[in-house]
Amino acid sequence: MKRVFSGVQPSGLLTIGNYLGAIRNFTTLQHEAECYFCVVDLHALTVPQDPEELRRNTLNTARLFVACGVDPTVATIFVQSHVPEHTTFSWLLECTAYYGELRRMTQFKDKAAKQEVVTAGLFTYPALMAADILLYQTDEVPVGEDQRQHLELTRDLATRLNSRFGPLVKVPEAYIPPRTAGGRIMSLQDPTEKMSKSSQDSRSYVALLDPPDVIRKKIRSAVTDSGREVRYDPEEKPAISNLMVIYSLVSGESLDTIAERYGGSGYGKFKNDLAERVVELVTPIQRRFQELSEPGAIEAILEAGYSKAQPVAAATLQAVQAAFGLVPRGQIRGE
Repeated sequence: MKRVFSGVQPSGLLTIGNYLGAIRNFTTLQHEAECYFCVVDLHALTVPQDPEELRRNTLNTARLFVACGVDPTVATIFVQSHVPEHTTFSWLLECTAYYGELRRMTQFKDKAAKQEVVTAGLFTYPALMAADILLYQTDEVPVGEDQRQHLELTRDLATRLNSRFGPLVKVPEAYIPPRTAGGRIMSLQDPTEKMSKSSQDSRSYVALLDPPDVIRKKIRSAVTDSGREVRYDPEEKPAISNLMVIYSLVSGESLDTIAERYGGSGYGKFKNDLAERVVELVTPIQRRFQELSEPGAIEAILEAGYSKAQPVAAATLQAVQAAFGLVPRGQIRGE
């Protein structure tokens, strides 16, 4: 069975875009592959974090994994910092990566341009991401366009290690999910921008934990295009086309079916019905999230995930350390 790895930063807030574009795929993948889903809390430290908020967000992100349908008895759900092999392997990969490679990373350049202080962690972030993936001998990685360059670097580093030392790690491939109607979920306030939980305008996204009335208000206030015809035309009608994509992904209906039903009825009824569809989608997720908020519930799941993830990571790291010439601890003790 192929092995899949994916990591999500602990913002504690996931949008319907995150769910429809990624996490819903996790619920399918877990029955087709051996899956490792990680809350990458160390990656979050590339920018300053409030400690209490980071702890809370880490647990909430794990809760949302499970609430959205990832089964912890089937897939492995764990926290990145619980497995120290990630940081140890990251250093070895930093010593393998070239300065020019890291400097060329588009995300680093974009984020660095927006910050007054740029940490070394932000610069070496891709090496840690590569360690996350390569530790688990990963076959496929679900990635969006914004992370594809990092995956290519991961592949380059894996190939470099294997060329130097022999076969140590698998060279992962990108997992391309089945094409969905219309592609990415865009902002409710600006259809030229991807829906993002980091947006300054909370009206631009629907969070999975938004109350029903908030969801209804956000969708009803979503920008639309001139005219009143509901039809899919990303060039001429990008805003309504984005809402149609959301409706299609939430309901399972085709864009043609949606256009036929609402084409001449105007935007109001369409947006009202879309809002109810989204509320219907998130209601069981929110109910399950509350169940997982009981003391110790998610902690037990994460502890079980650590118990499965750590030995796999340790086996890879041990082989890599030996290839680099690092002395095993047991040899020092005379074992």
